[in-house]
Amino acid sequence: MSEVAPDFDGALTEEEVRREVVDARRLVVKVGSSSLSSQAHGLNVERVGALVQTLADSHDEGHDVVLVSSGAIAAGLSPLGLRLRPRDLAHQQAAAAVGQGLLMQRYTELFNQRGILVGQVLLTVEDLTRKASYTNALRTLGTLLRMGAVPIINENDAVATHEVRFGDNDRLAALTAQLVRADALVLLSDVDALYTAHPDEPDAEPITFVPDVDQLEVDTSRVGSSVGTGGMTTKIQAAQIATSAGIPVVLARAEAIDQVLAGEQVGTAFSPIDRPRPRRLLWLAHASVSRGELHLDAGAVRAVTQRNASLLAAGITKVVGDFVSGEPVDLIDTHGNPIARGLVNFDAADLPQMLGRNTHDLAAELGVQYEREVVHRDAMVPLNHVGGLA
Repeated sequence: MSEVAPDFDGALTEEEVRREVVDARRLVVKVGSSSLSSQAHGLNVERVGALVQTLADSHDEGHDVVLVSSGAIAAGLSPLGLRLRPRDLAHQQAAAAVGQGLLMQRYTELFNQRGILVGQVLLTVEDLTRKASYTNALRTLGTLLRMGAVPIINENDAVATHEVRFGDNDRLAALTAQLVRADALVLLSDVDALYTAHPDEPDAEPITFVPDVDQLEVDTSRVGSSVGTGGMTTKIQAAQIATSAGIPVVLARAEAIDQVLAGEQVGTAFSPIDRPRPRRLLWLAHASVSRGELHLDAGAVRAVTQRNASLLAAGITKVVGDFVSGEPVDLIDTHGNPIARGLVNFDAADLPQMLGRNTHDLAAELGVQYEREVVHRDAMVPLNHVGGLA
């Protein structure tokens, strides 16, 4: 086993990351479809039962536990007489509608045997990309945890479309972890650790510790299980989201959950960054959907990318989209490439009259409310932090 990526100032050691998981007051655990079920036999009751016993023990020890669970589609395959996971959206949603009830029934029964209530929370991308529903989700989850319940979260596969969905629960788990201010995130998989290449490759080596996930270089080109939708790529993306929020992450095989929560050296530990980004920027980078575009001239591109400056009306050449003040928009360079995403301070209808004009001139002609940045630098994230979620 090996360590990958150079250490950097402020990073936790592997021992410290694993201790953070053990001591976590609030823990988010994600389990994938392939860890709970199979194509041939559907939901694996024994695996679900073992997971619940471990999480119930953690709950009884005083930890807040949030479970992000895949498995609804897989659980619905057998009852519907489907041998394989369907590729078309309609059959996937039908399987999810049947399977989600079966999955929650099993979780409810098993946690109730330990005297623990559970609450089902189904989310779509839209729920975490709109501020109002994002706030509502936070309020609901916080209330459930304060009342001693275990929230069980899944993507709302029965209604989500291909265009607006997480596509896997790894990213959903990472966003949930930063949403509820978790102290640690555990990603449970059917693979025992992150490898330098696909585990079937003869030269693949397991990685025990990643100090800086942004500098990680591994081959994740091969897909994962035929039951689930994720793979190692989505788990690395989830680790990037969580660690950028200051949350330590451990990836391990589902059967190793006891060892993970005991701090043993199993799976792969990811160190959080030493200075977490502000929560609003985390939402903007990883959970927002752009509502429009602001096209910039060369000078504005340099100001935004090289000087970390705010965007002023003088540097904007074109406005695309129908958005209102406070919504996310993409900043586009002279070649048509998105370079950043930010929260705009004006409605789309107000901007055309402002393009290319000096801020002081705008204030003199239109009023003092126009004497401000179109996108403030503190409400902006560069492209490499947006990561293609537009």
